[in-house]
Amino acid sequence: MGGTGPDCPPGGPEPAHCAAHGHSPQAAAGQAAHGAGKCRPASALYQAAPRHVRIEQCPVNDCTEPDGIGTGFLISADGLALTAYHVVFQAPALSARTSNGNRYPVKVVGYDDQNDLAVIRVSVPKGTPFLPLASSTPKLGDAALAIGNGGGEYLRPKVGRFTALRSEAGRADFPPGTLELSAPLVPGDSGGPIINRAGEVAGVVSYVRFESTGEREEDVEAHAYAVPVTVDDTRVAELRRGVKRDAAVIGISLEGEWSLLANLPEQAFVESKLGKTAGAFFTRVVPGSPAAKAGLQPLRLSEKGDLISGDIVTAVNGRRVYNFSDFQYAVRRYAPGDTITLSVLRGGKNISVKLTLAARSSVQ
Repeated sequence: MGGTGPDCPPGGPEPAHCAAHGHSPQAAAGQAAHGAGKCRPASALYQAAPRHVRIEQCPVNDCTEPDGIGTGFLISADGLALTAYHVVFQAPALSARTSNGNRYPVKVVGYDDQNDLAVIRVSVPKGTPFLPLASSTPKLGDAALAIGNGGGEYLRPKVGRFTALRSEAGRADFPPGTLELSAPLVPGDSGGPIINRAGEVAGVVSYVRFESTGEREEDVEAHAYAVPVTVDDTRVAELRRGVKRDAAVIGISLEGEWSLLANLPEQAFVESKLGKTAGAFFTRVVPGSPAAKAGLQPLRLSEKGDLISGDIVTAVNGRRVYNFSDFQYAVRRYAPGDTITLSVLRGGKNISVKLTLAARSSVQ
């Protein structure tokens, strides 16, 4: 979910395939116990250990060089586990390793692309311990314990607090309403549990955002975000039943440095050489996608930066859009299979383009 797929400009927040270096479990537990009052991180950590898995994109019998690494955790005695959807997205083969070093095959049961959640089945022995989901949402300032495989490490604890409860990434391709954490996360932690002081899972790690705090390269502050979950979460219940919910796309994207202009303000567009009517422009059309079949044209500029050709999308089903980010939000209000009409500026003329939305998993 890092922002490089169709209808998804790269850059911005990063997937938290992302947590702190150092600290043994004992040290982390001591640190949290010192600052969290009645928090019980030591207990939560050791209870979580056998319930926690390292997810690798590789077959069970051949996993010396996995294509990707993430985290998951068991939520039932029959091997159901939760993780972030981007950890397992389009993986040709998956396996999971438990704390005792055993490796088991993994099958995706259900997923929700927009909310970056997936339920998988790990073929662990029946009766393997699992983690309970939270009975209620956390409170601002509550202590939190993240457990993941960040930086290639295994079962690393990262201690922090909930610093916001309904955060927005500002991008349609990232989950809405996430929990913000002060725990520092790094690649490999995606899909890991965020454990509250009762030893329950309050969230699933999704992405991190990096912000510069000074002029030096090392002056960077990371903010971690997790999708909230509770024991009565209807989304999780649906995924356990096998619901697979894809995000809708048409198959266009902004490439390279153009991705930095996904939120280009209307006035900045008008002052550029792109035209006098702001809208969503794009630099790539995915072959075979709905956009390609509809004949949408990517941006082409001269060496001087003047517009040679390229479509500017100004509305989706009559809903005005002013930049690529607006376009993403408008499209994701619909589901794969829905038909939409785009208002497009092409060569100074207004045209209408009708197309049928596709599932993100089907468009490359």
